[in-house]
Amino acid sequence: MRLVALALAFCLGALADNANWPNWRGPERNATQPAAKGVPSTWSPTENIAWRTPLPSWSASSPVVWGDTVFVASAQAGYTNTESGGLLGHIVREFASRFSSADDILLLAVDTRDGSIRWERKIGDGNVSIRKHNQASPSPVTDGRRVWVVTGGGVVSCFDYDGLLVWQRDLQSDYGEFGSAWGYASSPLLHRDRIYIQVLHGMMTFDPSYLLSLDAADGSVVWRVERPTDAVGASRDAYTTPTLATIDGIDYMVVSGAGYVTLQNLTDGKEVGRADGLIPNSGQAHRIVGSPTVVGDVLIAPSERRPILGLRMKSGPTLEQIWKLNRGSDVPTPVSDGHSLFVVTDRGVLTVFDLSDGARIGESLRLEVGTYTSSPVIADGKLYATNDDGATSVIDLRDPSKIVAVNKLGEYTLSTPAITERRIYIRTSKALYCFERR
Repeated sequence: MRLVALALAFCLGALADNANWPNWRGPERNATQPAAKGVPSTWSPTENIAWRTPLPSWSASSPVVWGDTVFVASAQAGYTNTESGGLLGHIVREFASRFSSADDILLLAVDTRDGSIRWERKIGDGNVSIRKHNQASPSPVTDGRRVWVVTGGGVVSCFDYDGLLVWQRDLQSDYGEFGSAWGYASSPLLHRDRIYIQVLHGMMTFDPSYLLSLDAADGSVVWRVERPTDAVGASRDAYTTPTLATIDGIDYMVVSGAGYVTLQNLTDGKEVGRADGLIPNSGQAHRIVGSPTVVGDVLIAPSERRPILGLRMKSGPTLEQIWKLNRGSDVPTPVSDGHSLFVVTDRGVLTVFDLSDGARIGESLRLEVGTYTSSPVIADGKLYATNDDGATSVIDLRDPSKIVAVNKLGEYTLSTPAITERRIYIRTSKALYCFERR
C-alpha cells in the first residue's frame, strides 16, 4: 500500500508539474501546454477574467507560473516608453531612460489565487530602452522552489519563493560588456541542477560570443566556452533562447544564432554538432530573434524571416536538413502540435506547414490586423496568437483556416501568454491578466 501511495504521489506530482508554465516556452519548452483542459477561447476586461494586477511598466518578458505563484519581470515606471516607433521614438526613450530616476529592474511574485503582489525585488538598475527592448526583456525560469532571472544588463539572480535572494552575479563584470546592437534579451535555460545562458553578440564588440553553465544552487561557474562563428556585422547578434534536445538518450543544449545551429555537451559545454544555412548569401544584417524548437526528432530553426530550417537530429550526434522554408517570421517563434508547423509573421499572417517535409498546408490566414511580437502558443486544441495591441486571435487546430474568436484588451503587449491547466495569463504594458472560464 505504501508503494502504491508513493507511485500515486509521484504520478500526481508529475501531472502537477506539467500543468505549470515554468519558462518562456512552457513545460515542454515548445510553447505547448499538454495539461490544458477548458482554457477559455473568449475573454475581455469583464468576461472570463479571474483578476487583473497593475504592473510598474512595460516589458517583453513573459510571465512564468508554478502552483500559486506567477513571476514577472518589469522595468520600473518613470517615463513614457512604448507606443511611438521609428528613430524619433527610439531617441526619446533612450534619452528618457538615461536621465530618469526611476530606472530599476524588478522581479514580482504574484499570487495566482487573487492577483495580489506577494513580493517585489530589485534585480538591476540603469534601465535602457531600445525600441521594443528594455533591460527587463528576458523571462524568468522556475522549478517550483526557486526562481532565476537575468536582466538585459547581465545580472543573474536567484530567489526562493519567499523572495529571499539566494545568489547573484554580474556577467558583464565577469566577462566584459555585452555587444549586441539591440540589447541583451535571451532567457535562461534551466535543466536539473544547472542554469544555461548564451551571449551571442558581435555587432558592438570584438569580444567572442560565449555559453555559460552555472550551478543553480549557488551560481558558481560550471563551465564557460566560446562559440565561434564566421558571421559578420549584425549577423553575429542573436536574441534567441537556448533549448534542450535529446538524442540517443543524451541531453544537449541547442543554440541558434550567428548563422549556425549548434549542439553543446551539457557536461563541459563543448560543441558536438553544427548545421549552417541560417544567413542567406552571407549577409551582414541578419540577426536572429526566433528561437529553436524541438519536436520529437525534428529541430526547427527560424531566422530573420527566411529561411526556416527543419533539421533531423540523428545519432552522432548530427543535424541533417530535411526541409527549408523561404517564408517565415522575424520575431515570433513558430510552434508545432507535433504534426504541423504554425508560423505567424510579424504582420499577422498564419501559414501551416507539414512538419515532416515542410510542405504548405492550405491557404494562409489573416489574423487580427496588427504587428506581432509575441510568439504563438498551443493549448487545449487551440492556437493563441497575440498582437502588439493586445488582441489575441484564437484558432481551432481542427480547422486552422478560421478564427474562432478575437479577444481585445487594447493595451500594448509584447510578451508571450503563459497557459496552465485552465488559465491563460497575458502580460501587457499596464497589467498582468488572468483569464479562466467563469
